[in-house]
This record gives sequence, C-alpha cells and structure tokens, in this order.
Amino acid sequence: MSKNCLVAQSGGPTPVINASLQGVIESALENKEIENIYGARFGISGLMKDKIFDLTNEDKKEIKLLQHTPGSILGSCRYKLGEIEDDITDYEKIFNVLEKYNIKYFYYIGGNDSMDTVEKLNRYANYNNKDLVVMGIPKTVDNDLLVTDHSPGFGSAAKYIATSVMEATLDSRVYQRKNVHLVEVMGRHAGWLAAASALAGETGLNTPDLIYFPEITFSTDKFVRDLKKKAEEKDNIIVVVSEGIKDSDGNYIYASESSKHDQFGHKQMGGAAKALVPFIKEYVYDRVKVIEFNILQRAANHVASKTDADEAYQCGKKAVEFSVQGNASGKAVVIKRTSNSPYQSTIELADVDLIANKEKKVPRDWINEAGNHVTEEALQYLRPLIKGEMERKTEKGLPRYSDLEAAVTVRPKKDI
Repeated sequence: MSKNCLVAQSGGPTPVINASLQGVIESALENKEIENIYGARFGISGLMKDKIFDLTNEDKKEIKLLQHTPGSILGSCRYKLGEIEDDITDYEKIFNVLEKYNIKYFYYIGGNDSMDTVEKLNRYANYNNKDLVVMGIPKTVDNDLLVTDHSPGFGSAAKYIATSVMEATLDSRVYQRKNVHLVEVMGRHAGWLAAASALAGETGLNTPDLIYFPEITFSTDKFVRDLKKKAEEKDNIIVVVSEGIKDSDGNYIYASESSKHDQFGHKQMGGAAKALVPFIKEYVYDRVKVIEFNILQRAANHVASKTDADEAYQCGKKAVEFSVQGNASGKAVVIKRTSNSPYQSTIELADVDLIANKEKKVPRDWINEAGNHVTEEALQYLRPLIKGEMERKTEKGLPRYSDLEAAVTVRPKKDI
C-alpha cells in the first residue's frame, strides 16, 4: 500500500506560512517513502468534510512561488477538537478521511492552538493503533510559541512593523505641528511584535518613543505622565501599543462586554489605540493619528525577512525528513539558535505537548524598568531575525504570487 502524506494550515496566516508548505511539498516529492502529496482545504475543519486535493503534480514553478505568497493558500480554520474521552465523533470523521487517502504522514502548520490538535490526533492514533505520523510545523507572527527560539512568521512581521514605524516617524515630521502617532500592533498576551518596533530606532531616527506591552500592567495615569515627559523634549511623538494591553484588574483597555471569543476562548482583539486617544487629546497634544496595521502585519510578504522565509521553508522540509525517519509522531519541528553573531540556527524536534496551549512572553528583563521600551538584550535577540531580502517575481509592476490556489479543488486521483 502506498504511503501518502497530507498537509494543512491552521490559525492566522503569516507572511511566510506558505514557505513552510513549499518545504513540505518539495521535500515530499524528493522522498522515496512518499508516493502522493495531498492538501486539506481549510485545515482540520475541511479535512473532516473530505475537502482533499492532490498536490503531487502541481506546477513546480507555482510551488516555488509559494515563498513569495502571503495568506494561507490552502485555507485555514480555527477549530478546536473536543476531548477524546468526551466525544470521538470528530476523530472518527478525520481518520475515515485519512484512511480513504492512505495517509501515513500528516503535517499541520499552525500555532499553539494547532499544536493542541496535533497532540490530540496523535493520542487518538496511539489509543486506536492507527498507523499515522502526525507532526506540527510552527508558525505565528506573535512569536509566543514555547521551546522554539522564535516562530516562523515573526521575523517578517517584525520587519514590516519596524519599517512602517520608520515611515510613520518621517511622516509625522512633515509639518511644524505637535502630534502623537499611536501605532497598534498584534499581540494578545505577548508583546513580541511591539518589542520589534524598537528596531526602527536602529537607523538613527530615534523612534518609537514609547512601547507598551501586555506583559506590563497598563495605567492610563502613567501613560499620560510618560507622554507629558516626552512632550517636553519633542513635538512629534511615536507610541506603539500592543493590542492586548490590560489594566490592573486584568481587563483589556478597550474590551467591552460584547467582545466575541473564538473556539479556543480567545477574545477578538483590536481597538486599544483608539481607546487612548481621549487621554492624549485632553492632557498632551490635540493632534493624534491612530495607525492600526491589522492584517497587514501578517500579510506583508513584500518586506519579508529572508532569514524568516528560509527558516520557514526548512521547518517544512525537516518535518518530512524527520517523519520518515521514525519516532516523530506527536512532535513539532522547532528552531534552535546556535549562534547570535554570526546568526545560525538548526531545526530540531520537540514534544508537541510542551507547546500546545501555552504562551511565551517577553522576559521582564528585556523590557526597561519603566515598562515602556526594550533593553539591549531584546534588541540582540531581534536583530538577526529581520535580516536579508527576498528576490521577488513581479508581473506588470506588481508581485507575482503563486497560482496554486487555482488548483485547490477536490480532485483526488482516480486510482485511490
């Protein structure tokens, strides 16, 4: 019987999530242990509905373009599997489909919630003597995954944020007016993306002036004091706030009773910066610009870090190699930093249950004593991750993205 593999994507996309997919496909094509390569449309949710398609004979040029293509090209989902002890309905659907296509290796590209899915599928397979190797391939712009030194996707999002803060800073200085530019970045519980904005100051622009993190209790009184102090020094102030800043009671600064949650219990984010505008206008400067990068920070492949894209690709490639070598089920590939200068890393394996449903925060000693900027140690960690430029394909003056999406139809081989 043939040994086939299946790959799917889950959670929010990153600028380089498709580079990991490229790594899986190209490595599987080269591996004699794997006959056919399948993709699941819309993650585990689509898998249950048999939304499976064949990737084996895709155009090699389109596969190469995946590293330059933002968004989760296979489609994604946020679906939480129930506990095996409570209800096995979803598991039976999943394994019926896996067996239909003779899947031996299943690779799930996602964040800590997706690793929860990997852990549960591996446990179910073990309980029921299923011949399946299920592995996690990490991704997240939030950089909040444990064990791995950093998460594929973070470096590119960090590069976009630092670049955009530089651009906003220059724009803020165009007119002879006192103003505050308030930039909101992603980060529900971890302030890694907010911290990355400090890289904008490496160029001599002396920006941003203030950074606020979910790891530090947010006080509007202190916020106003910080701003007033900066206003004594300059007319143009750049402030970066993480979307997940909370007050002393643990409440999100903007959150209302009507805020929705996803299946994993996460509150849908956004709006922290807007909530702070009245305080700035009343106590500091009347002119305030709110900048929300929103999905752009997870989609901006045009400024992707080559280091990030290369590591994302290697994570996909190594997952396939590890899987056929054995003893890899229930594992995730992770990045280990072996040298900071020059920067070097390796791809290793870790138990997925060390990652699933857990979060890595910015260390307190990487945030300054005042709680409103980063330390040199944080910058040393961040600097290598945004290095390198991608050689891009263009068409009619615009980026040329992979056309793999055109082939995403339910069309399994007839001989299965």
